[in-house]
Amino acid sequence: MEEYKVRIIETLILMGLGFILLKIIQRIIDRIGLKYSYHKTRIKIVRKIFLFLLSLVFIGIILFIWGIHPSQLATYIASLLTVLGVAFFAQWSILSNITSTLIIFFNHEVHIGDTIQILDKEFQIEGKVHDVGMFFSIIKTADNEFISIPNNVFILKMVKKIKSVD
Repeated sequence: MEEYKVRIIETLILMGLGFILLKIIQRIIDRIGLKYSYHKTRIKIVRKIFLFLLSLVFIGIILFIWGIHPSQLATYIASLLTVLGVAFFAQWSILSNITSTLIIFFNHEVHIGDTIQILDKEFQIEGKVHDVGMFFSIIKTADNEFISIPNNVFILKMVKKIKSVD
């Protein structure tokens, strides 16, 4: 029973340190954003990426605290990535979506909050860019419907910016 108390205390301390570290990183990101006049939506995306990466690191450390051996964790992650890779390969490539996310983030003229129209001869979509995730962009229509578009498809379609956030 004493062993579990130590693990619980270590986990709580690690979670507290993670929260403090996250707040420090968020302040640094905000300061850099203000210094270089980055758009608020870009700062939001960078915060999401750091939250995701920091969460992965701390989940890994917590698993080690609770007795998961690195070889077991590596086997589990490799199996999970293999299944995900096969599942995503059927549609396109997971790397294609991640690369498209980076292109949207750094080089695309469309930002979160912009009102856009996706020009497609079969199905036109008009709405506000609600979010750009790692794999999908979410468009909120005038009817308050949310439409998710894979980022690699979003890159390939012609997009007309109707109204900018700026």
